[in-house]
Amino acid sequence: MTANDYSLRTIQGRFLLIPALVLAVGCSTSTPPVSEPTPAAPEEAPTEVVQTPALPSAMTEAKAGEFDNGKMWAFEYAPLEYFAETYGFQPDNAWFEKARLGTLRLSNCSASFVSPNGLVITNHHCARESVTEVSGPGEALLDDGFYASSLGDERETSRSIDQLIAIQDVTAEVHAAVEGTAAAQRAQAQQAIVNELSQRIAAEHGGEDAGIVVEIVGLWDGAKYSAYVFRRYSDLRLVMAPELQIGFFGGDYDNFTFPRYNLDFSFYRIYDEEGNPVEPEFWFEWSEGGVEQGDAVFVIGSPASTSRLQTVAQLEWRAAAEDRTIYELYKSRADAMQAFYDQDPETGEEMDLRDEISNFRNAEKAYYGQWQGFQNPEYMARRRDSERQFREAAERDPALGPRIGQLIDQMAGIQSQRMEYAADWGAFIAFGSPAFEAAAVQRAQMAYIYVSASQAGAPPDALADLKGDLLSVEDQPDALQQGLFAARLADFEEHLGAESPIVQSILRGRTPDAAAAAILAQSALADAASTAEALENGSLTTQDPAIQMIGAILERLRAYLLAFRGFAEQEATIASELGRARFDVYGITIPPDATFSPRIADGVVKGYEYNGTVAPVYTTLYGLYDHYHSYGPGSDWDLPPRWLSPPQTLDLATPVNFVLTSDTTGGNSGSPVINAELEVVGLVFDGNIESLPGDYIYDTKVNRTVAVDVRGILEALDEIYDADRIVLELTTGQLVETEAEADAVISGR
Repeated sequence: MTANDYSLRTIQGRFLLIPALVLAVGCSTSTPPVSEPTPAAPEEAPTEVVQTPALPSAMTEAKAGEFDNGKMWAFEYAPLEYFAETYGFQPDNAWFEKARLGTLRLSNCSASFVSPNGLVITNHHCARESVTEVSGPGEALLDDGFYASSLGDERETSRSIDQLIAIQDVTAEVHAAVEGTAAAQRAQAQQAIVNELSQRIAAEHGGEDAGIVVEIVGLWDGAKYSAYVFRRYSDLRLVMAPELQIGFFGGDYDNFTFPRYNLDFSFYRIYDEEGNPVEPEFWFEWSEGGVEQGDAVFVIGSPASTSRLQTVAQLEWRAAAEDRTIYELYKSRADAMQAFYDQDPETGEEMDLRDEISNFRNAEKAYYGQWQGFQNPEYMARRRDSERQFREAAERDPALGPRIGQLIDQMAGIQSQRMEYAADWGAFIAFGSPAFEAAAVQRAQMAYIYVSASQAGAPPDALADLKGDLLSVEDQPDALQQGLFAARLADFEEHLGAESPIVQSILRGRTPDAAAAAILAQSALADAASTAEALENGSLTTQDPAIQMIGAILERLRAYLLAFRGFAEQEATIASELGRARFDVYGITIPPDATFSPRIADGVVKGYEYNGTVAPVYTTLYGLYDHYHSYGPGSDWDLPPRWLSPPQTLDLATPVNFVLTSDTTGGNSGSPVINAELEVVGLVFDGNIESLPGDYIYDTKVNRTVAVDVRGILEALDEIYDADRIVLELTTGQLVETEAEADAVISGR
């Protein structure tokens, strides 16, 4: 489960990408500007979209569950009474401080200190980019694994890692700054106060020189705002990572499933400015006993985003159009990348394409699971009941009155307007994004602006900036660019319709593959060299076929983008008011949506029913070897060479993975699972397939987090990797320089 969280971060965490250059057309060129960012009628009727199924009458009476909004508690608003009632355990401030200081955050995942010498554990998939980065000439560390047998062999990476050292309530300041502003100016006013608060609070804690980074985090859709003060460590070195085949055992087939047999772990170490291992104030000690059925556990990490506070109407838009389209986007681009990788694996490895494909497949499966969840009528019925309860509670409050119902109805009206653009959403989703788009399409956007601006007599400085942006687009291998270009043209055809004048003008009776090949063969924008030459000799004109494609879609693309920007501004205003009202009604009994800020999620170790059987609480190394022998060499359940001849002392009964009820999502990857004694018992790396609708509803019956068992990690380190230096540090806290020293200490016990 990667930090999805599942890539594009947008307004309210959804998938709206606004190409600024496209919106700018008309402001500095001969094309007339669009003056108002309001919905415009589409040129063509939208194609049919998948509608949410009618709910069976029995399901319309389903009641909202107590924890439908999950259990991702913010540290500053932890439900102490609930913890005491549920687990007979009420942690004090010191407990929470240690839990917070022991946990860390990477750019894409969570992590934690597990020794007094700056040793950090996270997932293999969270550290995969570092494994590739530190690989030297002739090394294939992603496939062979990496272990620094001495302190001096720990390899520097370009990554940083953050520790949350303080939290400050800044709600009053933010609310005062945005109170009374119009929807269109609200974001600008909020950003201004956020910048001011971040700079001031960072300076109070020592500023940039002290490695301080401050984030202003909105909770409950802006009902509360907290300033999170992070200490950023910039010297992060890779210590150990197993082979990809063991860190991603079962591949995409096993992704989001359980039972699992996956040793998805890796180790970093943090160094200080003098080049010495840091000595953290607190770290999680390694548990000797692990977990058993029914044990209370807590996940500390930074879940990326959830949407559990969205209204029913917002979810219905997602069910009808949004989530399925995002799934299709990831699938089509992953298919294009995989086709290229299969054709040219050597170049694919140089591009680190395997990791990118893995991330896209992860997102593909995640969004498909979310969309499938909408087909469960009970879930939508529970969300309707939750919204009904909120309306009724608000109506009983004289301070809120009928205003809440009006806001919910206004939000529904926005979603109805969105549906008029469902075809455009599918055709233009993530248009121009380097992560999803052919290089020629990226260049074509900029080239259209450049040529139009040049014809309109734009100032030389403006043209130079546009030219620089255009030349900055990196080349892609021909076959990959062809696949990505064809995928975009297929989006146009599928969502706008084959009879659309836009599609007909671009495809001209050809298939998307054939049209992409023809455009690339004739366009000066197909590669960087020919682009530079065309700019230099002045031959780049609107007659270039790639630029003609932009011209064909531009007006409709602009209308769609401006409309969705207007929707987003209106939604943000309404969501903020609803968030404040919801907090007035429920307080901290309903946790805020995830925001990739540190949270604590409680739960128990517990199996569940699935597929006509019962999932065990944990799996063992016996199962790992059974899968290898059942599926055979060359499969996704193949084993690295060192695992094929294990020592006789390897205990096959050792637990490998286990499941727990704690509420997690993307971004929680690498989170420590701790017990009440603040010992680390596991490492979050996934959720089960039933957990995917957890973006908008948490189902306590079947939602499970999947974790690597610390017993399995230690057994692998000791018996398979002979990493005595790490074993000694995890079990005793002792740091030694070399593997030989560790062997001497262990043998002398």
